[in-house]
Amino acid sequence: MERYLKRISWPTQISELAEGAAFPPPQSGSRTVVLDERGKALPSQDFAARLGQWRDNGIRETRFLLGPADGHTAATRESADLVIAFGPATWPHLLARAMLAEQLFRAVSILQGHPYHRE
Repeated sequence: MERYLKRISWPTQISELAEGAAFPPPQSGSRTVVLDERGKALPSQDFAARLGQWRDNGIRETRFLLGPADGHTAATRESADLVIAFGPATWPHLLARAMLAEQLFRAVSILQGHPYHRE
């Protein structure tokens, strides 16, 4: 995960909350993406396009929420700007973090026209 995060040209920050802690409220003008098995599976190019659209519209912060073992509450999913899944399987948190970091790196690469993403 650290390898991918170091290669992302956008500022990134990881915050881990104690089990049962509430997610802090989003900043004004930010976007929230919830990772949940009930979310939509987005191709990497569509994920990149969404992030690029937000960036181009002046969104300076996008938060990605990995949920507790039992998943996110309906209220958390409903309040999100986007709910995505890395397929129908349930992933361990450490693996999901690495997968998210890789997808963020891939999205930045796609938006920069880098050949990292192959069709």
